[in-house]
Amino acid sequence: MSSATGSATGSATGPAAGHLPGATPTLQPPAPVASAAVGPRYVRRFTRTERSLHWVHAAAFFVLLGSGLVLYLPPLSSAVGRRPFVKDVHWWTAVAWAAAMILVAVLGNRRAVARTAREVDTFDADDARFLRGNLNAPQGRFNAGQKVNVILTAAFAVLFAVSGALLWLGERDHAFRLAGTVFLHDALMYVSLVVLVGHLYLAVIYPRTRHAMRGITLGMVREDWAREHHAKWVAELDAEAAERDR
Repeated sequence: MSSATGSATGSATGPAAGHLPGATPTLQPPAPVASAAVGPRYVRRFTRTERSLHWVHAAAFFVLLGSGLVLYLPPLSSAVGRRPFVKDVHWWTAVAWAAAMILVAVLGNRRAVARTAREVDTFDADDARFLRGNLNAPQGRFNAGQKVNVILTAAFAVLFAVSGALLWLGERDHAFRLAGTVFLHDALMYVSLVVLVGHLYLAVIYPRTRHAMRGITLGMVREDWAREHHAKWVAELDAEAAERDR
C-alpha cells in the first residue's frame, strides 16, 4: 500500500511534473481566455412612423415617375400603349399616396413627426457653414443638406398635387384649365429627377454617407458613424442618457 502510495505521489511531484524532487512547484499561468468580440453600438435614428412615411412617399414617387414618363414621352407612350390605363394608374397612385401619407402621420407616432418637422425647419450657424461647403461643421440628426432635401421634396409634392389635380379636373371642365399648369408639372418632373439622382448617389453609392440607408430601413445606425456625421445629435442623446441616470 505504501509503495503504491509513494508511486502515486512520485508521479505527481517528480520530474515528470516539471520540477526536481523536493523543489517548490512552479505555478503555471492560466491559459488566456479569448474575450468575446464586442460589436459596434447602434443608436435609433428614425421611428417606424418616420420610416413608413419615407417609403410610402418613395414607392409612390417611382410609380408616378414611371407612369408620368410614359404619358409625357411619345416613344414610351407608343411602346407601352394603353394610355387611358396608364393615366388612371398615375391619378389613383397620387390619390393613394396622399391618403397613405395622411393616415400614417395621423395614426402613427405624431410626436416623432412633429419633432422631425421642427428639426427640419431649424437652421443654425453650423447648418449655414455646412451649406457653404464646410462639411465638418457639426450637425444634428439631419444635416443641412438633408433638411434642404426634405423641404424641396415637401414643396414639390404640394406643387405636383395641385398641378396634377388641375390637369385632371381640366380634362373634365375647361374652367380648371389654367395657363402654365402643364409646364409647371413637367418642370417639376425634371427638377425632381435631378434631386432624386443626387439623393440616390449619397444614400446608396457614396461610401461616407450610404450607411444612412440603414437608418431609414431598420431605424438604427452605428454610434461611431453618427458621432462623425451627426455630432450634435449624439451629444443630445448623451445628455438625455446622463439625465436619466441621475
